[in-house]
This record gives sequence, structure tokens and C-alpha cells, in this order.
Amino acid sequence: MEDSQRDHFNPVRILDEDSAPRYLHYGEDFIEHKFPAGTRVIYPNKPMRPVENPEAAIRYALNHPEGDIKPLFAMLKPGMKVTIAVDDISVPLPIMKTPDLRQTMLEIILDMLADHGVEDIHIIVALALHRRMTEAEIKRMVGPKVHAKHWPHTLYNMDAEDRDNMVILGTTDHGEEVQMVRRAAESDLLIYVNINYVPMNGGFKSIGTGLAGYQAIRHHHNPETIAASNSYMDPEASELYNRNKRQGMLVNEHVDVFHIETVLNNKMYDDATAFLAVPEDEWTAADKIKFKIAQRALEKLPRNAKRKLLSAVPADYGLIGCFAGETEAAHKKTVAKCFQQNLVPIKGQSDIVVYGIPFVSPYNVNSILNPLLVRVMALGYFFNMYRGMPLIKKGGTLIVAHPCYDEFDPEHHPSYIEFFNRCLPETRDSKRLAHHWEKEFAENPNYIQMFRNGNAYHGVHPFYMWYWCENGQRHVGRVIVVGAENDHVPERLGWLSARDMDEALEMAREFHGEDPHISVMHHPPYAIADVTE
Repeated sequence: MEDSQRDHFNPVRILDEDSAPRYLHYGEDFIEHKFPAGTRVIYPNKPMRPVENPEAAIRYALNHPEGDIKPLFAMLKPGMKVTIAVDDISVPLPIMKTPDLRQTMLEIILDMLADHGVEDIHIIVALALHRRMTEAEIKRMVGPKVHAKHWPHTLYNMDAEDRDNMVILGTTDHGEEVQMVRRAAESDLLIYVNINYVPMNGGFKSIGTGLAGYQAIRHHHNPETIAASNSYMDPEASELYNRNKRQGMLVNEHVDVFHIETVLNNKMYDDATAFLAVPEDEWTAADKIKFKIAQRALEKLPRNAKRKLLSAVPADYGLIGCFAGETEAAHKKTVAKCFQQNLVPIKGQSDIVVYGIPFVSPYNVNSILNPLLVRVMALGYFFNMYRGMPLIKKGGTLIVAHPCYDEFDPEHHPSYIEFFNRCLPETRDSKRLAHHWEKEFAENPNYIQMFRNGNAYHGVHPFYMWYWCENGQRHVGRVIVVGAENDHVPERLGWLSARDMDEALEMAREFHGEDPHISVMHHPPYAIADVTE
């Protein structure tokens, strides 16, 4: 897509009586619905044109850093200890085609280190409290060359529960402990390699969260902080980012940090499936046939087979920006580039907002989107895809499409199972959950064992997923789920149920009158609604 064509694309469409039905993600499937005339449908912007030579763009950023900091090569000397931290498999979504940009960056950085006589190098996957990546996942991410040379002794997953190898650097002036991996804290230079496709990632959050454990993360992953964050997509309005910034600035007092941030466009689909990001009225006859074939094929497959099939399809992302140097200076340019790709100007809020929930989130790559992750996609991530003010009015109705199956991955999400079946029947109040059970789950020795030696998320992780929805939960009046396969999952989440979209819209009209304003967020790919009155 040429830039001139992209500039003339209108991502906001108002439907009329003759408009085609819109499709929505419905877990591992698609559903369609013909929305009433006057419905506003918000599409993602067209993908920005990627840089022609990613390697050159990365090298340029390393040699022309942002902020008051030397180029990377000028910071290197023989005999120094260098640690490279890389983002884990939670970004981007879906996984990107190979070579992953992390591979490209690592190969360039490692060559530069070798040229300057640096031999003491560790590459750490910055997991925080996420699950350990498998060797195969790491090899795909960093590439065969880096894997062969460094795995497993100098390329490895961090372990936030290895008490001997996690250190407290100090406490911020707000009483927040700052914790990080010992190897990184004791290095002469820490290089953080970041992948960014939404503005909530990167910056001080990478270091303040990515290389920390529960002792530090609990200071910002809590109900009060999340509720005070107006939008995760705008660092300037996010209390979560403010607290990470305070922790990250204290890290900078102890460790020399050189941050590298790459920004991706939103080209999730290859040329054969690019129509999925295009308004349905513009689909060709061939597009309509391809969609029907895919929809019916998915309907016939068992759910596990659908997950494997969909997870195996990588996204065709392109690099649209690379910025390096001081953490905050680089991140400001990253955020600006993310907004350039993703912001869609929107006039006015809606009574009803609709979107479908896809099969994947940052926390179920190669796994199951369990009920807690469905909720965090709805009220945590998709709700917060805005700048300025939420797309939905205060007290409005959120309608989501997902089967809400009662399925959990016991390998990846063991503590989620107990949280869902033990804690939620008692209360859905985040503060009560935090007070009564968070510490118990965080310190549970069985969950710690599965986290350290298996591929389980940390025992406290389901609590963070529940808190992550606090902003959305306090804002919306109700959530109606379309197409739930059972009654108990929506009920336990505190949601209403509708058999189909018509019933859901009729239920919403009971609260908003016969002529409510309706918006459909047609993502993924992701769009960030830039909402003004």
C-alpha cells in the first residue's frame, strides 16, 4: 500500500440499509451480523509502508541514539560485562514471520560486541512473571545462529523466583521497591531489545516490569494503579507507566542502559488474506468466497486443531521505525510512531460498543484463551484501545462475541483454575481478591515450582489479569456476551448472555432506548480510537 493510498483510506464507516454484514472474531471462528443502519464501524488504518532495509535502520539507530548518550559502539570496550534483555513471546501478536526482528537486532549487536572485544555476554528473555519459553520458541525468536552459540548457558529465560539471582536495587521516593535480575544489575552495560506494536509496551515498562519479580511488580500491578490509569495506550495518562518510570529511573542510577525499540506496522495478514482488514463492502467476489471457505472449514475442525492451525500462521509485520539510546527519549519517538500507525480520529462516544474476541492474547500463545483471558481482552485490552476518552460512554453497554468455554491449560495456567473456581465464587471485587488471596497465590510453593521448572505463569498472574480490567469494569454499565456455550462462565465473570447479536442489541436497548448510538470496533488488526467530544 503506497502512502498516498493509505492517507486517503477512511477507517470510519457509517452503515446504511444496503451495507454488507460485518464479520467478528468469535474465538477460533468467525460470525457475521448485519448491523442496523447508522452503526459506526471503526477499522484499523492501512499498514504503513515498512522501511526498505531493516538492518540499515537498526544500525543507524545504534549509531545515532536519542538523548544524551553515546552511540552503542562508543560504550563498548574489551573485558566489559554486557547483558542483553529481549522481550518474550507475548509480543507481537500473532507471532511474526521469520526472521523475527529480535534475531536481526541480536545478530547486529553481537557482531558489534565481538568487533570491540566484548566476550562476557548474556542474553536474557525478560519474562517477568510470564511463563518460560520453550527452547523451540526461543530458537525461532533469536534465530539458529544465536541459539547455537549461546543456548542454554548464555541465552536463557530469566527466573523471577530465583532468590539468589534477583536483587533489590533500592526504593523509589514513593516507597516502591526496584528489583531486577542480578546478572543485569551487575553488568557494565544493559542493552534492552524491544518489539513494539502498541504504545503501552516499551520504555521504562520494559525494565521496570520485564526484568523484575513479584516484589517490584506488585507496586504497579494492583487495583488502585490500574483504576488510576486513564488509558494504557497513552503513557502520559497511565499511572501504571508512571510507576514503571520511577522504578526504571532508579535502575538507571545503578546500571548503564542502552535501549533499542522497534515499531511494527499492523500488517497482520499476508496478501492472500489482506481483505480481512478491509471494509466488507469493498470485498471482491473472490474475497467473499475465500471468507466463506475459511469460515466453514474452521467450523468443521475440532477446537484444538483450529488453535494449532491459527497459531501456526505468522503475521507479515514490517518495521516502520527503530529508535535507540536513552530509554525515555527513544520511547517518545516509539509512541509517536505507534500513534501514527494506529490512531483513528473519532467524534463522540457511543452507547453501545461491539467487538469480537479472537483466539489469542499476550498470555495464551500456543495455548487456550481461558475465561479470565477472554475478560482481560474485553475489558483490559480492547476497552483501553483509546486515547482521550473511552469509545463507550460511562455506563454504556459492551457487547462481545466469544464462546466462553470453560477450558484452561493446566500446564500454562494452573493458578488460573483455582482462581476461577475458588476465588470468583466468593467475590469479583478486585480489592477483596487482592486482600484475601493475592499473597497466598504469589507464595504458593507448588505454583512457584511449576513457574520455575515448567511452563506455567506465576501463581499471582490471574490476579493481575483481573486487576487489568479495573478501568473498564468501573466505566461500562454491563457486558453482554454473544454465543456463550454455557451459562456459568458469563455469570461468574459478571456478564449477561445473549444467544445472538440481535438479542444482545435488543437487551442493550432496554438501557439506552430504541435508537442508541452503536460502534463496532473491527479489530484485529488493532485500532486506537482517538476520541473527542
